[in-house]
Amino acid sequence: MEQIPEQIERYFNQDNKLKQWPSKRKDKLSVLEFLSEKFEQNKIYSEKEVNGILNQAHVFNDAPLLRRELFDNGFLDRTRDCRQYWKIRKEPEKL
Repeated sequence: MEQIPEQIERYFNQDNKLKQWPSKRKDKLSVLEFLSEKFEQNKIYSEKEVNGILNQAHVFNDAPLLRRELFDNGFLDRTRDCRQYWKIRKEPEKL
């Protein structure tokens, strides 16, 4: 099983699935960084594939929220029509 960073463990259940969306920005970014590791570099994903990966990683049934957050915070990029997504390298944000 994947090792969840200690500072965000409380947001995950015993199956390492995200159970709660953090309210603090620092925790959100750490969760997003963890979730972004589920995507391969240099691979193109359809929206359906992204949702599938995210649905396997959380239990509160809101893949669109997570997908949007990954995009808005620079972990994933996408085409203008939102049909294709890919992982981008993200420099750690200083908080």
